[in-house]
Parts: sequence; structure tokens; C-alpha cells
Amino acid sequence: MSAKAIREYDGKLLLAYWLLRSPSLSNAEVSVASKFLPPSKVAHITFDTSFLHDSNIDNKNQAFRNHVQQIISIAEQRYPWLLTEKLVVKPDQLIKRRGKSGLLLLNADWGQVQEWIIKKAGNETRVDSVTGILKTFIVEPFVPHPAHTEYYININSTRDGDFILFTHEGGIEVGDVDAKALKLLIPVDSNYPSSSEIKDTLLINVPEQKKDVLVDFILRLYAVYVDLHFTYLEINPLVVLDPESEGEPLKVYYLDLAAKIDQTAEFEVGSKWAIARAPHNIGISGHFETSKAQIDQGPPLEFPSPFGRESTKEEAYIQELDSKTGASLKLTILNKDGRIWTMVAGGGASVVYSDAIAALGFAHELANYGEYSGAPTETQTYEYAKTILDLMTRSPNPHPDGKVLIIGGGIANFTNVAITFKGVIRALQEYKQPLIQHKTKIFVRRGGPNYQEGLKAIRQLGTDLGVEIQVFGPETHITEIIPLALLGQGSGLHNNSTKISHGSGNLFQDQILGTSNSDSQAPNPTNGKHVAEESNSRPLTPVADPRERMAYFEASDTQPRPWYSTFTDATRAFVYGMQPRAVQGMLDFDYICKRQVPSVAAMIYPFGGNHVQKFYWGTKETLLDVFNNLNDAVAKYPEVDTVVNFASSRSVYESTFEFFQHSNQIKTIAIIAEGVPERRARQILHEATKRNVLIIGPATVGGIKPGCFKIGNTGGMMDNIVTSKLYRPGSVAYVSKSGGMSNELNNIISRTTNGVYEGVAIGGDRYPGSTFIDHLLRFENDPNCKILVLLGEVGGVEEYRVCEAIRSGQIKKPLIAWCIGTCAKMFTTEVQFGHAGALAQSDLETSDAKNSAIRAAGGIVPETFEKLPLVLYELYTKLVSNGTIIPQSEPEIPKIPIDYSWAQELGLVRKPASFVSTICDDRGQELLYAGMRISDVFKEEIGIGGVLSLLWFKRRLPDYACRFIEMILMLTADHGPAVSGAHNTIVTARAGKDLLSSLCSGLLTIGDRFGGALDGAAELFTDAYDKGLTPREFVTSMRRQNKLILGIGHKIKSRNNPDLRVELIKDFAKKNFPSNKLLDYALAVEDLTTQKKDSLILNLDGAIAVCFVDLLRESGAFSPEESEEYIKIGALNGLFVLGRSIGFIGHYLDQKRLKQGLYRHPWDDISYLMPGPGVETGRTFVSQDKFSQKEG
Repeated sequence: MSAKAIREYDGKLLLAYWLLRSPSLSNAEVSVASKFLPPSKVAHITFDTSFLHDSNIDNKNQAFRNHVQQIISIAEQRYPWLLTEKLVVKPDQLIKRRGKSGLLLLNADWGQVQEWIIKKAGNETRVDSVTGILKTFIVEPFVPHPAHTEYYININSTRDGDFILFTHEGGIEVGDVDAKALKLLIPVDSNYPSSSEIKDTLLINVPEQKKDVLVDFILRLYAVYVDLHFTYLEINPLVVLDPESEGEPLKVYYLDLAAKIDQTAEFEVGSKWAIARAPHNIGISGHFETSKAQIDQGPPLEFPSPFGRESTKEEAYIQELDSKTGASLKLTILNKDGRIWTMVAGGGASVVYSDAIAALGFAHELANYGEYSGAPTETQTYEYAKTILDLMTRSPNPHPDGKVLIIGGGIANFTNVAITFKGVIRALQEYKQPLIQHKTKIFVRRGGPNYQEGLKAIRQLGTDLGVEIQVFGPETHITEIIPLALLGQGSGLHNNSTKISHGSGNLFQDQILGTSNSDSQAPNPTNGKHVAEESNSRPLTPVADPRERMAYFEASDTQPRPWYSTFTDATRAFVYGMQPRAVQGMLDFDYICKRQVPSVAAMIYPFGGNHVQKFYWGTKETLLDVFNNLNDAVAKYPEVDTVVNFASSRSVYESTFEFFQHSNQIKTIAIIAEGVPERRARQILHEATKRNVLIIGPATVGGIKPGCFKIGNTGGMMDNIVTSKLYRPGSVAYVSKSGGMSNELNNIISRTTNGVYEGVAIGGDRYPGSTFIDHLLRFENDPNCKILVLLGEVGGVEEYRVCEAIRSGQIKKPLIAWCIGTCAKMFTTEVQFGHAGALAQSDLETSDAKNSAIRAAGGIVPETFEKLPLVLYELYTKLVSNGTIIPQSEPEIPKIPIDYSWAQELGLVRKPASFVSTICDDRGQELLYAGMRISDVFKEEIGIGGVLSLLWFKRRLPDYACRFIEMILMLTADHGPAVSGAHNTIVTARAGKDLLSSLCSGLLTIGDRFGGALDGAAELFTDAYDKGLTPREFVTSMRRQNKLILGIGHKIKSRNNPDLRVELIKDFAKKNFPSNKLLDYALAVEDLTTQKKDSLILNLDGAIAVCFVDLLRESGAFSPEESEEYIKIGALNGLFVLGRSIGFIGHYLDQKRLKQGLYRHPWDDISYLMPGPGVETGRTFVSQDKFSQKEG
């Protein structure tokens, strides 16, 4: 939802700060100085009611009372004026008519206010039909005033502009404002009215001496309304008092305020919301400022839940997940003890499922409302599903009738169903026992990309869990699982109107293996007597020549088209944004529709240079231009008249207005982005109207004209497009708000009629660029369209324009309509449904009211959405029988090009892998080290040694082994700048080379002579020990072979000057290792070698080597074969390389830090051995005889 209610406290702070700061919108002669002073004293007191529900607290009530006293004491310090003034106090929790509900205390001192707050806080209170707990209060100075000084003002936004309502009779008994208030409409992007116009329109009943100050106040109030993206602002009463002394300005007080702000505008004005609420701007001393870092100069604006439905920690958690992703995750808990829980994919689909449950009389059992959509990741879906399952199974007392879980959804456009189901399956597996304990039955219905694999996996899960899971695909009506789940039987409404394919369910597989079912055609009410007028006029799918890899196209001639035909098979488009997947989908659609030229002429991507990008055309490839500016694109492709705008919500306003500069050519713009601020959306649609440009969106998946053109990801994958017969035109045109439900309409229409003629999803925002009536009038005037379908929803009033068109005769063709959201009346608190515009702000905007109005106007409205397919089938049959529709014979089902990667994901092809990895897996949502989740690596604190054991040895080693590995890394980290590796690193660093080059220079010196003797030492000592050689025999054999014993000997250290690093290793191994056989053997060898020379000791390499072999052999973690393999493949040298890299990097950083110059070795440290004077050098003489012999 974009328009969200804010607290009165926050609204007043915004006005107090910005009334005198927001830029003026008026061209009139308004004084720079304000004619009034806005009030600035307002206190906010809120309590944490979790004390009342904390199971860890024995005396909850006492703990809460202590908390209340503490907060009140803080308020006295924060707002010292509370102690000296008469006050007003009331709850600040979006409660209407607080005065009539006894929730208002006037003209009280601080002691009385405290007593009133203490009495109310934490207690349940009923307001109208809603019960909630009071916990947030607003306190202000009491303003005594006579009744005749009270006014009422309201500003609210509509599609056409902003209305200002004003009446001179404000206050608690204001009455019917719509009837009595004077109104002034300020159209979108028009000039602000003059002072005289405001006076003459709104202030005719106001005393003359107050008109100027009210004109000034209204001007500034509206400036704030526009500047801060308010969508609704009501002040009642607005009090204007005369000055107490001459020369002072009049005093204006907004005593009671209700407001809504467009949350999606946060990226534009979030900083303005924040600064108005910064502690230093509201008179709070720095002592009370938060220490938490904030992105703006004040705290972010909060949007509280409606009274009576405070956000639970689970709802707050899902809101937090939603804020961190481009996907949509929503959860509202309606009845925590309810028996029916839903986990639905898609904003429109989530409403349809709730409607179906309510229609069967189970609204009181519905536990939650929510949706997940927009291609959430496996982890996000897992967290969402886990939250719902935890709530569903939390009760210690299972429901006697068991629980029902509905995992539903429409036919996805681009969400990979199998991936999202992986997250759901993972959560279900974790809750196996609670699901069984609560006798849970699960019903699943889903369609979309890779849905076959997803349904297969979840069907198998039922067998594994021992829980009843019934699974259905798109062949089943979207809500048919509801009566199956709740009544134990289907509705019986869809048996005669559809035919079900007997193929595999995977159209790609059916076409590859030849298992497709030719019987899966549309209903044939003419008993097979099809009229084949032009059924074979289109060419068959071409068979590509494998030798021709590229496809080239000539620009097609632009042909005039009637106004009602937005798209034809010659329509060409620009795609704004780097969206290769959407572009490829559009080209695949073009190919199976046998278009002569691709519908995408070029892409526009402003963040790179002009270039070309490769795409598939069937099995061939083609090149599309990518421009970094619109002017170049328009100049090269004058035939393009459509733009698919994938710009983000932050930039779509600017990019769309850039397209408007070419409105003589660009006539249709589809805006895909969600979250476009409402004010910007209204500016776009009004500019489009001026320029005669059709806008589809924002927040839309687009639209489709079968056989001609599709926008972006509309229609989903190619298998769904073919299944829904969108490759050729039918007779039914529809317009829908929901993009996901448009796919359901494609499915329903293809199964009950001869198919879709055109379909448009106008978008779920409150102000779509084009409305239902815009498209229905096009369809009405198109002679090829015979049936109209409208799928509306709760919220908005655009459906009433359709009613007027039916009554006036503008729409004569049969219209089937349904508005989803009929369940809204079942809920006691306000529920925001999936789309931003799906919220009724009056009785007129409810689904029931709109369905009744369309029915009364002459539209065909079924009793429920579930009956829509039957009504559609009956109407189609009637039109066929009277000759209005003449069915055509079904053309050849086109062959679908499929990418190799997608075919592999579907399990249709295989290829050998180029690489094999057994230590790490980065494919899932969480990195795995040898099967261990990265989160568990930190949770269990396994350290560097543990990570190394996983990645090097593919297993968890004992704790002492991990500590030994870390000990090695610390001991080998460095041995001073004089050793060859450090020396090389230093010289390279001083030559100005980078870190990587310097490090490599040092590492390349590691070998048998420096540092790299670990493997060699391990092999020598192990081989001798395993052969049964005594230490003396081993030493003697090495001497006879004239070989050094690797791991023995040191240049500096000796038996009398031992290497402390070696001593540390020996001590650790003796204390912690199960056995030290090879270490003891090496120490016996040392006893012999040091008899010859004192420095022939067991050095660091040797000590590490023999101890590590003991670790491999005696820890029990490795087999004998594995131990030998790790010695041979260099694992031990790896420890030295890893450890010494730490020191080399340190030397590199040290030299850079010291800014050392290029190193040149001194001459006096080099022995130059050159020939004596007079001896010619550099030549070799060969006698002529020898040369001749060589030639012969």
C-alpha cells in the first residue's frame, strides 16, 4: 500500500516544521512573512505493552506499571512545559471520533493527565466494533476558545487533482462534511488558485478579518501537502484566535489532525519527514537523542497499524524481510486461533483465495491474510513459510477438526515455482511433528515457470512427511482447492467447461518426446463443424538451417491502424532498461506467432555506451541495438511507437517524461515499476492525456495481444503461452488490475472459449495510467472482439465509469465482470490487500457495491468468482450458436524454442560437467563449506582451523586438531625480513608493484630449501618409520645416499639454543595428541644428528611435518589411505604457504607505509668475477675445418 496513515503527533510535527519552509505553489502576491505562528508544543508518550505478555515475568501487571512510571518520568524531563500548562491528552493510535468515545481529557494539569494515562494504558478499549489496547498518547497545551472560532479543512487526492474542503462550522459536531463543506479542486499540474478565488470559493462564511490569515494558512498547508506527498489531511477543529495584543499575528491551532502519506515517496522526501521529527527541531535536548546511526537528520517516519490490530512480532519480521527485497512479502494475522491458514503467491490471487474462503462461510476461521510474490528467493520463501507454520502450530491444544493450510497461487509470469517451493518444502520438513500433531491437511495449487518440478517435489513431500498433501496445477481452477479443503468435495462448476490435457504436464517435454495430447483443444460448441476460413493462411513454424546461425531483418513499413488497435503484428517497441530475459521472452513470443520482424527494435540503457546485444530468434541468433540515449534510438527506428519501461520507481518519472518529448512517435508506454509515488503517477497520466499517449501501468506486468505482441513478461513462459493458446487470436478481450490474475484469465478463457483476443493488466496502483473504460471502449469498437471481461477489485471507483458506459450504450457487447475483495466486509479491522489501490476508502469502493452496480447497469456478474468460468462458457456457447462467433480450426501448435540452461533445469537434457567440486556449494541461498552452512560456521565458532578442516579435508576435525592448525599458521606467519621469501616480497614492493605481484614473488621462493620442506620431511620420516628402520639405520642410509634429511638442521638454532617455535609444537602435540609415534621417532633421529653437529636439530618444518602425520594417522578422522594421499598431494606445504602469506603481506604493507624507494643492491656486496685485461670476451671461435665437418 502506498497511502498510509500516520500518527497525529507526527503529522503535527511535519506541519510545525514545514508550514513556513515548504516552497510556495502560488503565483499570487503573498507576503513572505507568515500571518500566523504554527504551534510547536506537542508530546508523544508511548508504552511497551509486551510486559503484559512476557512469560518470563512473574508479576506482569506490576512490571508494566513500573514501566509506565518510568516513561512518565522521562516525559517530564523531555517536555518540561508539561509541568506548567493546562493540557489536553488523547490516544494517538489512528482512532476516529475519540471525543465521542470518551478518549479525550481537556483542560487538565499534569497530575490529572498522569492519572488518566495510567488508568488507560495497557487496558483493552472498545471503539465502535473494534477492540484494542491503548498504549500511545499525545499531550498538548490546552487552547481555550469559543465555538465560533472552530473551522474544518480537508485536503484529499483524487485522480483528477486535489480537493480542498472547508467549512466555517468545525468541531466535534461537524456532521456530514461532504454535504456541507465548500470545495475547491486543484487539477493536477495546474496553477494554485489566487487569493481572491480561495476567498470567493472557500471562505465566503468566514469573518473578513480572518480571511487573509486563512488564505495564507491554506496556501502554506497545501504547499506542505504537495511537498511532503500527503494523500489525505484533515484538521478539525482548525482554530483561529485573535491576537492578544496589537501588532501580533493571529494564532492558528490545528487541534485535531488525521493524515495519510504516500510511503512510496520516501526516496524523494524521506529526509524531509525525518528532519521535522529530529529531536533538536522539536525542543528535545541532546541527552535524549538516540545513539543509533540514522540515514537522515532525524528518525524515519513510522506507519502504525490500525487500532485493534497491532503488528505482532511475526508481522513485524515479515515487514522487515519485505523491506530488504525487491519481492513482495505480506502477512496480516486475522485470528491466531483460526483453523484455516493461507500461503498464497500473488497479490490478486491472495484476495481471490480469501474471497473463496469467506464465500463458503469460513471467514471466522481464516487465520491470516498475506502473499509472497515477485520472485522471492528460496531463503525468503523459507523464512516466510516458517513464520506461518510456527503461528499455525503454536497452540498447545490442537483443534478438534485439525488445521488446513492452503498453499495457493496463480500462474506466475516469471517466478520459478520450483525454487520458491524449495523454501516451502524446507520449512514443512522442519515442522513435520507439529503438522502431524495438529492433524494438518495441505492443499496446493500453482502454475508458472517450472511448476511441474515444484509440484512433483511437494507431492513427494507428502509421502515423506506422513501429512496429507493434495497437489493441483493450472488445469484446476485457481480456487477449486478451497471447497476440496473445507467441504471435502469440489464445487462441480468446472467439469463441463474445460478439457484437461493427458500429456506429461510439461509442454517442452511433450514436444521433445512427442507425448503431447492433440485432444487438448478449446471447447467446440459446434460439434466439430469449424469454419476454416483463414486457418492455414499463416506459415508453419520454420525449420532452421543449422548452418545459418544469424537472423537478419529489414525494417517493416509502418501501416496505419485504427485508434482502437493499440498493438498489431507489426508493432515494434523499445525496451528501457537492461532486461535481457524480458526481451528474449518477447522475441520467443514473436517467433512462435510467426512475426516477420521482432517486436523489440532496440534496448535503451543509459548506463553504458551504444552497442549491440545478442538474442535468440528461434534457434538462430540475432543482434539488437542497445542505446544509451533515447534520441539515437528514435532517430534510427522511426517505426517504433511503443515503449516497455522497466525503469525503477525512483527514475520512472523522469524517463517517462523523456519519452513524452517524442510523443509524435511514441504512442504507448507500459510502466512496469511498482512503488511509483501517487503524485508522480498522476502527473504522468495527465501529461499522457495531453499528448495522446496511452499509459499501461504503473505496477503492471503489461498486456498481450495473441499472435501480435506481448509486453515484457506478460503471459509467463512459452509453455504457458502455448497452453493458453496465446499464439493466435480468440474472441475474448479482458482488462484486469492484477498481473498475476491476468494469467489466470488467459487460462480460464482458453479453456472455456476459443481464446483471448487481447488482454491488459492496467496495474494495481490507485492511479493507473489507463483505466478499465479506456480499454473496454477500444475492445467495444474492435469488430474482431466479441466478449468483454473485466476483473476489478476492492478500492477505487473506475468500475462506475464502466456502468455509465453500459447504460449510455457506449458498451453494447456482452460484458462479464467481477470485482475481487468481497471478503473485506468480513474483517473488523482495516486490511490492506495485495495491491496498493486495493483498499476501500468508502462504501462506494467495496467490491460488493461495485459488483451490484455493474449487474444493475446490465453487465453479467456471476455470484462468485468461482462461477466466472461457467458464465463465460455459457455466453461463448450462446454466441457461437447464434453465429456471432465463428470458431476457426486450430492451427499447428508451434514448436517452442528452449534455452539449454532452462532445458537442463527442467531435466530434459544432460551434459558432463567441466569441473567437479566437493568442498563448497554456492548455488543455494546459503554458502556451504563441505555441507556445513556458513551461518553454522559462525554459530558453532569453529574458527579458522575448523574452516580449513572443512575446505581442505572435507570434514570436521577434533577441536585440538583445529587449534593445532591455527597454531601452525601463527608460528609460520613470519621469520623476519632476511629470509628469501620476505626479501623478494620487499624488493618487489619497493619496485612499485601491487600486493598480488609482491606476494607471488615471495611465494615463488618456497621450496625444499626454504619453507617447503614439510611434504619432503613428512615423506622421509614416514617412509623410514613404516619400513621399520631404526633411527640409526635411517641416518646411515641417508648419509650413504649423500642426501640431506629434510626437516633436520638450522642455520642459527642449535640444541643449546633451541627454536622456541619447535618447543611449542612438541609440547602441544605431547599434551593433546592421542599418539606421538612419528614425533618420538624424529626426536630419536635428532639425538643422532646433533651428536655430529649441534645445529642438526629437528627444525620447524620437520616438527610440523611429523606432528601433522601423527595427527592424520592417530586422530581417527582419516583412513590410512587418506593420510598417505594428503602427504603426497602437498597438504602440509599448504600450511606453510598459507601461514607465511600473512607475513609477506605484512612486509608489503610495511614497505608501502614507509614509502621505501626502488631497491638497488650495493656493489660492495657483490663479487664480480671477470676475465683479466686484454682477453676478448663474448665471442666463441670455431675453426673452418670443424664448420665444414658439421655441414657435411
